[in-house]
Amino acid sequence: MSWTWWVWLVGGAVLLCAGFAAAYVPRERARRRAVRVAWSAARAAIGRAEVSRDAASATVPEAGRLLSDAEHLLAEGGGRAVARGAETRAAKADRLWREAADG
Repeated sequence: MSWTWWVWLVGGAVLLCAGFAAAYVPRERARRRAVRVAWSAARAAIGRAEVSRDAASATVPEAGRLLSDAEHLLAEGGGRAVARGAETRAAKADRLWREAADG
């Protein structure tokens, strides 16, 4: 086999790797950003629920359990689905404490 075949083979492998990297890197970057945004939203929802808890004069055991679950999920970490679950629980706890404060 002559050297030209090796050059074509190596060039083709380099092009294949470059094409894979060109497709993979932006998708992975977008996925990581989406996870960071989801966790940021979950932290904000937990913060709002904590403020509502402190402002409410009544105790709402269900809201306390939901907030505890959300904080536990936040401590464990994970992907977007876990972050959405924590955000949902915290938002529901927030809503329950707001309803209790409104009377």
